[in-house]
Amino acid sequence: MTAKVTSFIHHNITAFMRDHTPDFKMHELSGFNKELVAGTVRQLLEKLAADGKLGADSLLEFWVEVPGVKHSRGTFRGGFLMPDSFVYITDYFLAGETSLVPMPAFSGEEEKAWADLFDELFYQIEIFTSPVSESKGITLELWAGNRQRPEGEWIYAVDRKIELG
Repeated sequence: MTAKVTSFIHHNITAFMRDHTPDFKMHELSGFNKELVAGTVRQLLEKLAADGKLGADSLLEFWVEVPGVKHSRGTFRGGFLMPDSFVYITDYFLAGETSLVPMPAFSGEEEKAWADLFDELFYQIEIFTSPVSESKGITLELWAGNRQRPEGEWIYAVDRKIELG
């Protein structure tokens, strides 16, 4: 191709490309909210492991309800409710005899596994709560368990709903 043709193609492609990135400013969760979420998630995952239900496909999911912001939850062809976001628990932990065991990548350092999991989770929550500047009144619904598929019926789950302060 000649330089003129290449320039024409580049100009026309970029002229029709649209940026679909949402225009928002992320707000970091407060220390109180991070502690609330972290404590709740620890309880859910420890219960899941103690019940012997932590498997390779186990998920930590959450839904976010922001006051005054309409946010329709997506559905798939089968009619299943799609969570706002999820994390594969076994990216961070395996089930031990009676407790969670950090994945080998964390060299046995349980707190490092928790820290990495919470970094990812807090980041995702901050994205979904970004439409408002204050997190007071935002409700998180947290689920940990196993589905038939990521968006299918729960085979086993533990859940808790919390309101951020």
